[in-house]
Amino acid sequence: MTREQVDSAYVQQLLASIESSPTPYHCVSESARRLDEAGFVSVDRTQSLPKGPGRYFRVDGGSIIAWMVPAKPDRFTVVGAHTDSPNLRVRANADLENASWAQLGVEVYGGVLLNSWLDRDLGLAGRVSLADGSTVLFLDDRPILRIPQLAIHLDREIRDKGLKLDPQTHINPLWATSNTEATFRSYLATQTGASEDDILAWDVMVFDTQPPAIVGLDSDLIASARVDNQLSCFAALDALTSLTLETAAPGAIQVLALFDHEEVGSESATGAAGSNLSSLMERIATAAGLGRTDYLEALTRSYVVSADCAHATHPNYVDKHEPNHHIAINAGVVVKRNANQRYASDAASEQPFRAACAAVGVPVQTYIHRNDLPCGSTIGPATSAQLGVRTIDIGAPQLAMHSARETTGAIDAAYLRNCLASVWRTV
Repeated sequence: MTREQVDSAYVQQLLASIESSPTPYHCVSESARRLDEAGFVSVDRTQSLPKGPGRYFRVDGGSIIAWMVPAKPDRFTVVGAHTDSPNLRVRANADLENASWAQLGVEVYGGVLLNSWLDRDLGLAGRVSLADGSTVLFLDDRPILRIPQLAIHLDREIRDKGLKLDPQTHINPLWATSNTEATFRSYLATQTGASEDDILAWDVMVFDTQPPAIVGLDSDLIASARVDNQLSCFAALDALTSLTLETAAPGAIQVLALFDHEEVGSESATGAAGSNLSSLMERIATAAGLGRTDYLEALTRSYVVSADCAHATHPNYVDKHEPNHHIAINAGVVVKRNANQRYASDAASEQPFRAACAAVGVPVQTYIHRNDLPCGSTIGPATSAQLGVRTIDIGAPQLAMHSARETTGAIDAAYLRNCLASVWRTV
């Protein structure tokens, strides 16, 4: 595939989806909208599952699971990704006042590159719980927050010792001078249309308001917030909705699982280390007419793809990468291997994935971490351990992972969608 062959409409849809999804809850809402448009039927998490063949999805906070059931199921083919990204989240007691400034107290979520949030135009988005039991989403993309960096004249050591940020004291954004009459609760009341007294709690996040963009001399790169891992979420969703029960692999229950909380270890009710997916898969099997033994036997024939972004080789820090496993952007999807099981891939799980990629002409690269650096992880090992199913960790390569603005390849975005669709058609 060349840049002339990239589906520009698909890339623009990807960028629009990321821009409209500054939180996991908005990502799930956007995913649910697209599934509904594609003919998938929403099932409440408290409802019994529909019996027989069909296409369905279930929303649970910052996670969403969609599935397609054929007439005679005998296994599962699962693609998993995660909706969350490292960011800053507003504290419960949010209002601060310092040196004639009104600020918001924030908490660091995940492995944030804190320096990337400085001197940016920042907005707020999230969900608010109300006294009547309802939850309201809001998105305010006005540039109402800033985290100003300290002037170099007041930090003369920065040139020699580098920037050092204290996450407790240096990253609280300012949003007004201290003579403002607004409080964070009154702000939320304005955003949600609720009274201040009806606002019980919130999960509100800071985000960079700069829109995603196509960049680079050849216009084949993407610069955006939340590439990790909304790129994988969008690609997998687009791949699933392109299929029908007739074009998917015969006998396989196709499952898309978009989890929350991967960036903090996945151990939550809506994370990959929880029982959410395994319990739902058993319910899906039961509704499809399989008994308990049938379900357990189906797992032995099943397959999981964990789709999460991979590290491309950084040209300014080549020495930070394993020298025999360099990864290039726009050169194909990446299989991630780690001997210590930080990634779930092994030789057995690579075979079907590489065959699916070859079937649609998607090139494959292999990433292995340096021995002298700690390796990150994904939902792959957690999902594999929960289900006891062979699992592979893959993803599109990117630079500046966990920055407020990351870089990836427009060609790789299309490669990722194509290979995931091929997995669901063939495995």
